Amino acid sequence: MAMEYETHNWIWDGLYYCPRLFGGLMLTAALLGLSTTYFGGIGLFPLSYVWSDSGVFHKKKFEKKRVRVYMDGCFDLMHYGHANALRQAKALGDELVVGVVSDEEIIANKGPPVLPMEERLALVSGLKWVDQVIANAPYAITEQFMNKSCRYKQIKRTEGVSSTDIVGRILSSVKDTEGGGDNTGKLSKGDLGERHQSQRGQISQFLPTSQRIVQFSNGKGPGPNARVVYIDGAFDLFHAGHVEILRKAKQLGDFLLVGIHTDHIVREHRGMPYPVMHVHERSLSVLACRFVDEVIIGAPWEVTKDMITTFNISIVVHGTIAESNTLLPGETDPYAVPKSMGIFRFLESPKSLTTSSVAQRIVTNHEAYMKRNAKKSESEKKYYEEKTYVAGELRMFLCGPKQPVAVQITRQELAAKGLATQIIPPPISRSDSANGEER
Repeated sequence: MAMEYETHNWIWDGLYYCPRLFGGLMLTAALLGLSTTYFGGIGLFPLSYVWSDSGVFHKKKFEKKRVRVYMDGCFDLMHYGHANALRQAKALGDELVVGVVSDEEIIANKGPPVLPMEERLALVSGLKWVDQVIANAPYAITEQFMNKSCRYKQIKRTEGVSSTDIVGRILSSVKDTEGGGDNTGKLSKGDLGERHQSQRGQISQFLPTSQRIVQFSNGKGPGPNARVVYIDGAFDLFHAGHVEILRKAKQLGDFLLVGIHTDHIVREHRGMPYPVMHVHERSLSVLACRFVDEVIIGAPWEVTKDMITTFNISIVVHGTIAESNTLLPGETDPYAVPKSMGIFRFLESPKSLTTSSVAQRIVTNHEAYMKRNAKKSESEKKYYEEKTYVAGELRMFLCGPKQPVAVQITRQELAAKGLATQIIPPPISRSDSANGEER
């Protein structure tokens, strides 16, 4: 962003830029000043006034060069660890350009991705810190590119989560054929228990802190006349379907409030192995979405009148595509109150994706993912055994691991590599959309 300011010390500016002309003018002014008594006390116009018309001195404009940061990755099974890495990358500059590796490159280097390119692009584009995205970015960046102008920086890892870990949690729900399972390729409702607890890679190592929540939060509440939209759910294994329904919900108002159901509520209504991600993990994934203004961590199952009043909710919405949530004995419609108030609305879900359908992709192809995870799990285990404390979030990195994380780069350098960027527009609120202004 260009920065513009005007110096008030015009004398020193003139001396710096036009020393000879300035010296002559000052000498003339001094002589005239000494002769004022001779001219009967006739005063002089201020020099700044006289010289402003001559164009000798003028306002100077200084431009601060915008820093564009490039970061690439597979971003498969997008999670809050990915979001936190991109948050740190955005802090390095003014614009964040994110390269998303192609399906073919992932298959060649890591194994089959769970999410295709289209879904991974939707997830990355939906993050609040991302300004532009590049599809089909190269898997590897050369050391020459990394070390160019010493602009490569390593982002501090977000502990306790990885795509390998999430795949492992889902795989642990598949019945072990060697143990007498039927290998139906379906998620088991009661098989997770003991195996889930016995394998380190299948239980969350994430330790939530208030600082992390603050880092992800917008830090702003709704305005006095804001139209508050409320939507709730589990938002487990945050996927492209979630992004699109949140986008549609935000368009109905000025402030989007999202309720994240507790682990207990999700487990009661969907059974094991859900939720795959616990409530704090799910809350951060939702909070990282550019369309979300605030979340309720551990929202109640039922939307009550008191809750509507407390948060000044104007409309309650629910997608048409959702997991089959079974009402427990004695339970009533959780949206009965907003329906009776005339503020409930179903939203047509843009995508047919669900958490179960995403998990089922892994289960159906579990042999390939087990093979992939076997290798990755060893490196994860080694990391946790050998890891040391790293202070702060960013550190210079010039001669270490080959996998790039964040690089400061210009638009021209991206174009030279044949990489076209797609600009991510900011969300448009209900009131802004009427006059075409972006917020």
